[in-house]
Amino acid sequence: MRFLSNRNSNRGWFCCRASESSSVQQAHANEDDSNKNKKKVVVVGSGWAGLGAAHHLCNQGFDVTVLDAGDGLGSPDNVGIQGFWYPYQNIFSLVDELGIKPFTNWTKSAQYSEEGLEVEFPVFQELPQLPTPLGTLFNSQFAKLPLVDTLTALPLMAAVIDFDNTDVAWRKYDSITARELFKQFGCSERLYRDVLGPLIQVGLFAPAEQCSAAATLAVLYYFILAHQKHFDVKFCNGTSRDRIFEPWMESMKATGCEILEGRRVTDFIINEGTGRITEVVCENVTHSADAVILAVGISTLQEIIKKSAALCTREEFLKVLNLAGLDVLTVKLKLDRKVTIPTASNACSGFNDACGWAFFDLNAIHEEHKNEPVTILEADFYHANELLVMKDQDVIRKVMNYLSKYIKDFENANVVGKQITRFPKSFTHFFPGSYKYMMDVSTSFPNLFMAGDWIISRHGSWSKEKAYVTGLEAANGVIDYLEEGSFAKIIPVEEDEPHVEALRTLNRNFNEIRTQLPLSDYFL
Repeated sequence: MRFLSNRNSNRGWFCCRASESSSVQQAHANEDDSNKNKKKVVVVGSGWAGLGAAHHLCNQGFDVTVLDAGDGLGSPDNVGIQGFWYPYQNIFSLVDELGIKPFTNWTKSAQYSEEGLEVEFPVFQELPQLPTPLGTLFNSQFAKLPLVDTLTALPLMAAVIDFDNTDVAWRKYDSITARELFKQFGCSERLYRDVLGPLIQVGLFAPAEQCSAAATLAVLYYFILAHQKHFDVKFCNGTSRDRIFEPWMESMKATGCEILEGRRVTDFIINEGTGRITEVVCENVTHSADAVILAVGISTLQEIIKKSAALCTREEFLKVLNLAGLDVLTVKLKLDRKVTIPTASNACSGFNDACGWAFFDLNAIHEEHKNEPVTILEADFYHANELLVMKDQDVIRKVMNYLSKYIKDFENANVVGKQITRFPKSFTHFFPGSYKYMMDVSTSFPNLFMAGDWIISRHGSWSKEKAYVTGLEAANGVIDYLEEGSFAKIIPVEEDEPHVEALRTLNRNFNEIRTQLPLSDYFL
């Protein structure tokens, strides 16, 4: 009886196991069926735009695959030291959602010319808030610029008022250069040479005579003039990849997002009947898709267009071949002694007329270098065409030569460690006339959407924030097209100050009246 009892007991145990196994198998089957029923979205690009789109779509239950041609760095979003400015409210909201703390406190910054320190910028939100542009002009500490030169910036507010980020405004100002804009509105030669020109070179990564006036006004307003505190900046307390992108991607993988590296997109399979993209081709591998988001830089997209028989049939993509990217070079140096650098972030002029640059005190910014007994800094060069072909030792010699002109203590320091990285065609060039070649979030393919810092958007943001916002806009395009999920909530830019809004309303009314007059469109 004991034997039978044990036998029955064992038999019962096996029956129980068999039943559990069946349940598990059924659960897996249900899960597989559920995954099969999920709409598939392929996102090309793993920067702020691509991950922003993928993150929201994952949270809405889509089957998302991110294709990255490189090593997962999300170029150009991990090139050099990049600031996170006060109006980046969507990025700050994302970081809070992820539960990470990657940023420094708000930091002071400075600007140098060949003659030394030109301007020190405080943390503006700590000072009394003055109406734009008075807060920026009078709270900035100009070391050499006479007041009369500073005041020549005020007439530029007329262009700022007129430029309201509409399509009409972009087309009106995009055909002229930033230098022409400053000249037309009476900026002094010294203000342009020592302050505005270098700011544009660092903000738009090219000399002012090679930058669109429309892009210039967009950048000046968003970062500097809209609100006094907008010029305040934080930095990542390590690399963006380590502090933000890696934990972000890990959180997305945990929700089922697949991130594939080394996948270069070469073409798309189109359903001739519907005009939809059904598959994304990566050389010998294809990925089926119900919707696709292209969230890559201009140079990468141009490579895809040249290889893609599908994209070459559409005028909007052929126009992209007229756009251009800018070269960037970064130099990270370790010196043999401690040099006191007054501010963590420093914009510079005087290296040469074609190249804008900035240097950063990594001892103050990066946690890993805070207690180093020596100086560790990084210098980033924009529009660095000439530097990319130079030998490393020649680049270092030039960097140290100019640093010593700005801060004398660099003269006695020696370089004991270096890391030089070249990034050809990695930043967007907003050259005069470029706007007409840029793309909207939606395309002529009903299920293909675009995202990136160069994509047209009426949100009003710029740089990384714009890339992330257009990623959310592209995700919303997918949700609208597939009719599933909830739209991403995008935080709008802060409203204009009352006097700016009143002046813009008056200006619009005036422009409407002027268009009714005879010969209003006759003159250039």
